This record gives sequence, C-alpha cells and structure tokens, in this order.
Amino acid sequence: MDSLERQHRPAVRTFSQLYSSTRRGARLARLLAADQLRTWGVPPDVAERTEVVVAELAANALFHGRVQGRDFRVALTHDPVAGSVLVEVTDARGTHVPLRAPTPGAEDETGRGLLLVTALADAWGHAPCPPAGKTVWAVLTPRPPHP
Repeated sequence: MDSLERQHRPAVRTFSQLYSSTRRGARLARLLAADQLRTWGVPPDVAERTEVVVAELAANALFHGRVQGRDFRVALTHDPVAGSVLVEVTDARGTHVPLRAPTPGAEDETGRGLLLVTALADAWGHAPCPPAGKTVWAVLTPRPPHP
C-alpha cells in the first residue's frame, strides 16, 4: 500500500466505556453500543448482531464475572474498510472463563447467551486480563444476504 492509499484509508474507530456491575450497567452498555454503531454508520446486519452480542457478554460479565465494587468494560473497534466490529468485554473475575456449554433444555430459563454469541459472531474467545480479570471478545463481519 503506497502513502496515497494510506492517506485515504478510513481510520479504525474505537469506543470504550466502564459500566457498573449492575443490571442497569449491562442495559446501558447495550444502549450505548447501539448508539455508537449507528453513529459510525455500521451496516444494519453487523450492527444488529453486535448489539445482541454486547448485551449477552455484558450480562455474562454481570452474572458470572462480577466482583463486588468492580466495574466491567465494553470496548468496540470498527474497521470501516472490512466492515467488521470487534467487541471486547472485560470483567474482574478471571476464574470464571466462558465455556461452550451444552444446549440448554427447552424448560431452562438461562444458558443460551453463549449459544447466541456463537451463532451471531464470526469468531469469539477469551483471554486473561491481569491481574485478575478476563476479556471475552467477539468479531462480527458482514454476511452475504440470504438468497
């Protein structure tokens, strides 16, 4: 890539915010992420899937990664050339790493969050966040329309 191409390449955009480890904090994370995606002009297909992934990962940070008095962070990175969004949710509990859980029963009221993330994201995983936390990440890219 020559210098002229680099000058005209749209910059990668980032957003990062701390939220209280409460239901209100998780809801606010989803709402602010949706607003940021609209501001960036992320295509609806990617934006809608990203909003659900943020909601699920924020809920997991609240219910499984919560440490009293510690917040969780949601970070978004948008690459306008690729059309991709990277979601990163960091919580304070590194000992509760997400697993690919078996499919919950029809009567179960919980346990579908990571199934949704798996279905909606192109890739996801987790990494330690020293000294004691973890970051769960997901990448979402444009998908071809259904025929």
